[in-house]
Amino acid sequence: MRLYSCLLFCCLFSLPIIAQKKNDAYQLHIRKATSPVKIDGVVDEPAWAASDTATDFYMILPMDTSYAKVRTDVQMTYDDKNIYLLVVNYNGAPGPYMVESLRRDFAFLKNDNFLLFMDPFDDQTNGFSFGANAAGAQWDGMMYDGGKIDLSWENKWSSVVKNYPDKWVFEASIPFKSIRYKKGITQWGINFGRNDLKTTEKSSWAPVPRQFPSASLAYTGVLVWDVPPPDPGVNVSLIPYLLGGVNKNFETGKAAAFRGDAGLDAKVAITSSLNLDLTVNPDFSQVDVDKQVTNLDRFELFFPERRQFFLENGDQFTNFGYSTIRPFFSRRIGLGVPIHFGARLSGKLNKDWRLGVMNMQTGKQTATALPAQNFTVAALQRRVFARSNVGFIFINKESLNYNPDKALPGEPVYSRYNRNYGLEYNLASANNFWTGKAMVLKSNTPGRSGKDWVHAANLQYTSRVWNVSWQHEYVGKNYNAEVGYVPRQGYIKINPQITRLFFPKKGSLLSHGPQLSTTNFFDEKMKRTDNEVLLSYGMVFRKRNTFTLWSSTSYIKLLQPFDPVNIGKDSLAAGTAHSWNTVGADYVSKPQSLFTYALSTRYGGYYADGKRFTFTGELGYRFQPYVSLALSANYNDIRLPQPWGNQAFWLVGPRVDVTMTNTLFFTGFMQYNEQMKNVNLNTRLQWRYRPASDLFIVYTDNYLPEPYYVKNRALVIKFVYWFNL
Repeated sequence: MRLYSCLLFCCLFSLPIIAQKKNDAYQLHIRKATSPVKIDGVVDEPAWAASDTATDFYMILPMDTSYAKVRTDVQMTYDDKNIYLLVVNYNGAPGPYMVESLRRDFAFLKNDNFLLFMDPFDDQTNGFSFGANAAGAQWDGMMYDGGKIDLSWENKWSSVVKNYPDKWVFEASIPFKSIRYKKGITQWGINFGRNDLKTTEKSSWAPVPRQFPSASLAYTGVLVWDVPPPDPGVNVSLIPYLLGGVNKNFETGKAAAFRGDAGLDAKVAITSSLNLDLTVNPDFSQVDVDKQVTNLDRFELFFPERRQFFLENGDQFTNFGYSTIRPFFSRRIGLGVPIHFGARLSGKLNKDWRLGVMNMQTGKQTATALPAQNFTVAALQRRVFARSNVGFIFINKESLNYNPDKALPGEPVYSRYNRNYGLEYNLASANNFWTGKAMVLKSNTPGRSGKDWVHAANLQYTSRVWNVSWQHEYVGKNYNAEVGYVPRQGYIKINPQITRLFFPKKGSLLSHGPQLSTTNFFDEKMKRTDNEVLLSYGMVFRKRNTFTLWSSTSYIKLLQPFDPVNIGKDSLAAGTAHSWNTVGADYVSKPQSLFTYALSTRYGGYYADGKRFTFTGELGYRFQPYVSLALSANYNDIRLPQPWGNQAFWLVGPRVDVTMTNTLFFTGFMQYNEQMKNVNLNTRLQWRYRPASDLFIVYTDNYLPEPYYVKNRALVIKFVYWFNL
């Protein structure tokens, strides 16, 4: 294992690094507006006549070897307070535009849309994205990792989309106070992306290879300012909320409990690129409920964070590590216990250094004897070479005024503290063909020492036709991340993967090719415990529908007792070995249709020489742009020896989204989970009466399906207002 680690570290640090940015030759000059700009979708201001135009976009899909067939023109200007954006999106084909709804932060591939990708530090790693679909729904997000977008980020800006017979015009005003940038810099990274579903064409102003998303900051052009952007001045925002609600637990028979609450968030710009976020008594009752899944896994399931305070600019914390080795997972903070206050300092110190520090304080919970706890996370990142970086993280969970030796009989015992330290190197070559990561983590917990560290690394090569990757992991049996997500300890994992793509010059297929991967788990003595070999063949059609066939062979040696259907009947013994074969298929329909669907099925063996059949379907129909209907369903039929016998589980989730305007939304969502014996109903009305200011009305029910009765019910009304000082 040490030999593998040394070889991979050498590869990560010895790859050729090209400092020159790929698309430096693509430049758009931005000058101060010669007249006031009114955001109305009408191109009649003298300021636009005096502005440069970015046009002649390049096609990304279906082929990246020519100019786009659909014309897009982009202009930018500014004044002392705002950046202005004007986009003329010409028709690619006759007929109505394709949009999913008027909902904010729409699905990119399901809408005719335009997006701006902005890299104010020109570091090809972090930035901001703004855009709209053809019906006027807004999109905004914070960019990280060179091309990923966190759509939970929201700030104040305004836009209008106006439709004409031959085009749709998008006009926007983005305040300098809503973004972060370094004073004095006169060149920003910039790119523009267009998705036109009628012609199935995706394009960008500065060319991007088809194997990468149009958001790839490695391929941005240059926005050249005539003078340095203005100082945004004092930038302080206060965001108070008021809340009222009632909930009743029918299972306990207690009277309804009424609730009134208030809290405050604040955003303070320490510099134009460094921001301080403060929160006092935060509430997240308006956040969407988790999408349930049928649980047939041996390890803890992962549910993503949805609370905005933890998501905004949180990539430095949450992206450290891998999907199953996360030293920091914010859902460990404040779920089921009150958060009293918190603070986060995050942003750029300069072009090369990035800082993130967060502290949260929770209250104690009498019912479980959980003490008050303090959480501190600190991350520091230094850019190296063209686009790579080195990062450090420190995580501390401290139980306040608590001694586990004094716990009363029968009370749960908690650790006094848990600390994690980590260092990682993130590789991203200048052209994005080579990416990778190498990291080391160490934990510190009272009573647990030795084999309390982690090492993992991966290296990936992505070209037009090849995708080859290697990943290995080691997690010691005593490694402990109480504020993280590491569902498995005491293992070594090796996971190579290879994909080959073919691109026909004619026909309905856009690309197709095989993928082979193998995932191998060993204990710390290198004895095999798990193995899966997966072979698949994927096809992408020119209409963007996809079809995949796959087969796999699996081997699992249980390290602890496990109930294969998770209903509490019995458990398979630790040490027993199980192997089986599985075949499956997945299909996703073309996004241009009003009726869309995705189907997935698998059939094969299961534990204890059993059989498992799974079918998953997602159906959607839209009355664009106002109503979107969706139904997701998952069915598992598992056949096992006694005492389990034949077990079948349905998980059904219908959903309705009504977007009356691009500021008034209603969502209704039901989930029937036969495995958990629960029916959940959640409805939410959101009125964005001013930019970044909302009124929420949220109603939730939980039912027991058999015999049918209400378990609990809640209604919450929340009012949020954004003040700029």
